[in-house]
Amino acid sequence: MKVEFAPINIPLKRRMQTVAVLQWIFSFLLLAEFCCGLFVILILGRFWFLAVLYLLWLYLDWETPSTGGRRSQWVRGWTVWKYFREYFPIHLIKTSDLNPSYNYLLGFHPHGVLVAGAFGNFCTGPSFKNLFPGLTPYLHIMPIWFSCPFFREYVMSAGMVSASKESVSYVLNNEGGGHASVIVIGGAEESLNAHPGSLTLNILKRKGFIKMALKHGAHLVPVFSFGENELFKQVANPKGSWLRNVQEKLQKKMGFALPLFHARGIFQYSFGLIPYRQPIHTVVGSPIHVKQNLNPTTEEIEQLHALYLQKLRQLFEEHKRNYGIPEHKSLVFE
Repeated sequence: MKVEFAPINIPLKRRMQTVAVLQWIFSFLLLAEFCCGLFVILILGRFWFLAVLYLLWLYLDWETPSTGGRRSQWVRGWTVWKYFREYFPIHLIKTSDLNPSYNYLLGFHPHGVLVAGAFGNFCTGPSFKNLFPGLTPYLHIMPIWFSCPFFREYVMSAGMVSASKESVSYVLNNEGGGHASVIVIGGAEESLNAHPGSLTLNILKRKGFIKMALKHGAHLVPVFSFGENELFKQVANPKGSWLRNVQEKLQKKMGFALPLFHARGIFQYSFGLIPYRQPIHTVVGSPIHVKQNLNPTTEEIEQLHALYLQKLRQLFEEHKRNYGIPEHKSLVFE
């Protein structure tokens, strides 16, 4: 394989962008393991008492990820995130006003490999606040990450909270409105479909978010992130292949998927784990008004789910031409 090296005279700003993305990749893939390792070292070393104090703190603070988290505007405003967003670049597009007197459940699609658009738009920078004043976004992620020492504090500071039912209910139960739960509907399973050009969404069997919206009277908002699947290439894993079968079994046992992805490197463009410089345009659709129903029937859930799918497809069709999607390509729901 011929290696294509990066030019020497790349502007400093672009190098800073690459470093910012490298830091994000490390945080996403290795920081949790690093934090767990550090905790073990503390327990076995001379500073074991620090680990004991942290365990006490963990016990007292265990419910925080399910009760709104503990965001830090300082962390969310770090300059490194500005360079991170500029690397791709990441854009947030508004199609309709969202009245801050209500609570909203934003369904984010697609998952992609590492959910860069969701993190860049809802956990960093002022874009969401500027476009939707009065609304506070909460990005829900797998509860398992909040059991990891130290790492949990970091992800909470960025505005992430647990994806448990209790956590979503807490966010959507805000009486004064102004809260927006952001849920990546396809989940980890959908990351296995994250190939360039793929438009397959795992959503037909996912109706829990519909039930939550009905129970809390939270308005549903479809969100489609164009370019999310273009950031990485993934080893071919068609359904039925031995690799896909192994990935799906691991995903069911561990709760998270293991896509075998690759892209470019730091100093060359031929291989590595740094995402490609592909623009991400995250389009926030119009709200579907939902009337509170504490005990929705199966039929009512099905009806709202069908309406959500219709609005999601409509959002995609209306904007796909703007972001390089061929006219003949459409969403595939599984």
